Amino acid sequence: MISVVVADDQTLVRHGLHLILDSEDDLLVVGEAADGQEAVDLVERLAPDVVLMDIRMPGLDGVAACRRLVTARASTRVLMLTTFGGDEYVYAALRAGASGFLLKTAPPEQLVAAIRTVVRGEALLDPQVLRRLIEGYVAQPPLGSGPPRALAALTEREIEVLREVGRGAANAEIARSLHLSEATVKTYVGRILAKLGLRDRAQMVVAAYESGLIRPGQG
Repeated sequence: MISVVVADDQTLVRHGLHLILDSEDDLLVVGEAADGQEAVDLVERLAPDVVLMDIRMPGLDGVAACRRLVTARASTRVLMLTTFGGDEYVYAALRAGASGFLLKTAPPEQLVAAIRTVVRGEALLDPQVLRRLIEGYVAQPPLGSGPPRALAALTEREIEVLREVGRGAANAEIARSLHLSEATVKTYVGRILAKLGLRDRAQMVVAAYESGLIRPGQG
């Protein structure tokens, strides 16, 4: 059973999400929060698998709450809810450790699938939306002649895999592009996460852009 905390300042939205999730056999809403601080308190007490978090909330907003949750409880995944795909808070949320984001206009089946996705340790990212956000908000280092210093621990093949993840490619796509098996790609992804101390693919995407490995407009 996947336990979920729903955090949104609108009561009707919280209750609606609660009803949708509790209709699934493998999902259970264990708490509701009206702001970021309440969400943090609930997670500390209930230790859910996933927090469904509105980005814009009064008091402690979703980004600040996400940062606290990731620091205090690394095993809890944070899935951010936003009204607009171009919301500038989305990129900040990914940098804070969110495992992905979902538009509030998404259909119920997409919401349910999103929760299951982040629980598996995968990132929930729309490559086109994320690329647009990153182009507007990431500060990138100048181009150099070799791999960025931050990626020095990676092998050449691992850098290739990271670049593909940064472009939004799934494991199957990376396997075809680099002529590898999906199992091998998965192994490389695990090594990259371990070497760079990252939580999931969402942070791999951020790392690829912030290190300058991917430039705006590439992919």
